[in-house]
Amino acid sequence: MKTNPEKDTELHDKINRETARVGWDELERHFAQGNVIYVSETLDLIDVAVRISHDDKESIARWMGEGKIAKVSDVQAQSWAAGEVGLWASVVHPFILVQPDKKQIN
Repeated sequence: MKTNPEKDTELHDKINRETARVGWDELERHFAQGNVIYVSETLDLIDVAVRISHDDKESIARWMGEGKIAKVSDVQAQSWAAGEVGLWASVVHPFILVQPDKKQIN
């Protein structure tokens, strides 16, 4: 059965309401478990969460291949831990998707 994430406004709205700005210190435990996924600032965090929820393998594979989504690297984690970086986070169990606050990106 093919799902249609573009038309799932109910899930989109639910994820949007549950997305929050967090500090890296709140995510370190989840990072240690390998559950934190970086989402490029060129993508819409909510759209990515909806597509992962719908198991949209095509989009996910394309974004992974382009380096637009990936497990958070040790370098990213160290950088975020050292600075005052705000992150937007959205939970798509078992993952936590994170995206740096676009206001902080040069």
